[in-house]
Amino acid sequence: MPDKVLEAFIRQMIEAQPANLVSFIWQGGEPTLLGVSFFQTVIDLQRKYAAGKTIENSIQTNGTMLDDEWCGFLKKHEFLVGLSLDGPLELHDYYRKDNKGKGTHDRVMNGMDCLIKNDVPFNTLTCVNRQNSYFPLEVYRFLKEAGSHYMQFIPIVERKNNFSAVTEWSVEADQYGEFLCKIFDEWVKNDVGKYFVQHFDVAMESWMGKRQSLCIFNKTCGNALALEHNGDLYSCDHYVNPQNKLGNIMDRPLTDLVGSEQQHKFSQKKENELPDYCRQCEVRFACNGGCPKNRFINTPDGEPGLNYLCTGYKTFFTHIRPYMEFMAGELKNRRPPANIMQWIKDKKLF
Repeated sequence: MPDKVLEAFIRQMIEAQPANLVSFIWQGGEPTLLGVSFFQTVIDLQRKYAAGKTIENSIQTNGTMLDDEWCGFLKKHEFLVGLSLDGPLELHDYYRKDNKGKGTHDRVMNGMDCLIKNDVPFNTLTCVNRQNSYFPLEVYRFLKEAGSHYMQFIPIVERKNNFSAVTEWSVEADQYGEFLCKIFDEWVKNDVGKYFVQHFDVAMESWMGKRQSLCIFNKTCGNALALEHNGDLYSCDHYVNPQNKLGNIMDRPLTDLVGSEQQHKFSQKKENELPDYCRQCEVRFACNGGCPKNRFINTPDGEPGLNYLCTGYKTFFTHIRPYMEFMAGELKNRRPPANIMQWIKDKKLF
């Protein structure tokens, strides 16, 4: 990203926030390829334009380049790190290879160890694909043992170039639901309050009647915009295409682009184009149709616009419903769900 674009973005981003906390999320490609010096420039510019506001940063990385220099910088400037890790060696390396065809697992683990050694806060992002989706407990237990206390399990759904079918590495819908259910069953018995899984946290928001913090399960979307290196702004990082280009921040202020009619229409499409089949679903309040990028199959009665992952989501949300109702009830009464294990035993759910 050219210096003038970077400075314009940081200045406009800070100025656009009405609150005193401003969050920047740095992704790529692989952002660590830019080196520590680029992010030192980021810090300098943020300080220049902070105007008394608190700035926080997070960075998403594959972890292969993390060393003491990087981790010292990340710790000093309080970056939150998202680390891509798809499970134990044989599962991670099945797809995550370098340009020489070699697996990257050992390098990622070295990076993770460096984060832990330098006390850098991090969470793990696991891409759930056709291979590792069949080993949910192996993945979950490995992440725990490796030192991850905050986990995200992101379904890989990609379509072939002719859009006729999903790729062979895409997760199967039913299997994704089973993957989440198996991990939930272990988590709810052993790990409540000790390990945190994004899908479970967001599900609790749904059962508490709160706005979901994860855009794919919210009624509307449009708050996860993507800025390219040249200043082009797009409606979403899943929709970086000509029809969803909002403009360039060097030509038009960020606030104008985000608040444009084009972006408003984009954010409302998720709700407006929801199939009737979804509107009648008992767990719609928790799913809200999922991410629009995955709504490319037909409902049982032939209506278009159903999410590819629908059966998996329905399995998962139906499975966790009694637990979520119990925990939500406890929390609404301002009691921590400390007695959930006794409740599980009484219900003979396991």
